[in-house]
Amino acid sequence: MIPLTHRNHGYAMLSGSGLEIGALHEPAVVPGDARVRYFDAMNERDAAALFREIPPERFVKVDFVGDLDSDGLGQFQDGSFDFVVINHVLEHVANPVKAVREVFRICRKGGIVIIAIPDKEFTFDRGRELTSWEHLWADYINDTRVSDDAHYESFLRSAAPHVFKEPPENLRIHIQLSRKRREHAHVWNSGSFEEFLLNCFGSLNIAADMRLKSVAPENQIEYFSVWEKR
Repeated sequence: MIPLTHRNHGYAMLSGSGLEIGALHEPAVVPGDARVRYFDAMNERDAAALFREIPPERFVKVDFVGDLDSDGLGQFQDGSFDFVVINHVLEHVANPVKAVREVFRICRKGGIVIIAIPDKEFTFDRGRELTSWEHLWADYINDTRVSDDAHYESFLRSAAPHVFKEPPENLRIHIQLSRKRREHAHVWNSGSFEEFLLNCFGSLNIAADMRLKSVAPENQIEYFSVWEKR
């Protein structure tokens, strides 16, 4: 497992009351004076049943259950949290632009948002095409709430090519399981994701200053960034 020590300087900036989205079994390590509650698409018991490869005791206790693609963060008022952490989540959702909008909405002015995504060049996504801004913006305009089969077929061709040697009727089963497990629907590298974020900020009128970033060529896994909401 690749060490994520590059995240430590970002986590050290956190204080007050925050929300981590999609922590699953790898929650952010925050300072002692920071309080974190957890939001996810399912509770820890259901997650343990679905992801049997992970020891069940490692899953965080989920405080709020909701679907990012179905207005799950709508249960929180504007500026509800001093910080929000969303690591390796946006690649799983059908509507990443809406998710970014909501994450910054629920963070107070002057608060911190931490965002990370896996860089495709350092994961099983390396064989896939980058997801374009035009695709993602269309998903936002159309209020897309479910990724279509083509997203998961692309995932399987890169991450599990053996699937396509099986009888053709099995593909539907693999796609359904990929959707249930919320496998990677969208794909970025470090450069294209930073461009995506800046496009989101400009299109959604989000004011934020970058406080820290680490890119995959340096850390061997992800684009990690820390933003202060203005």
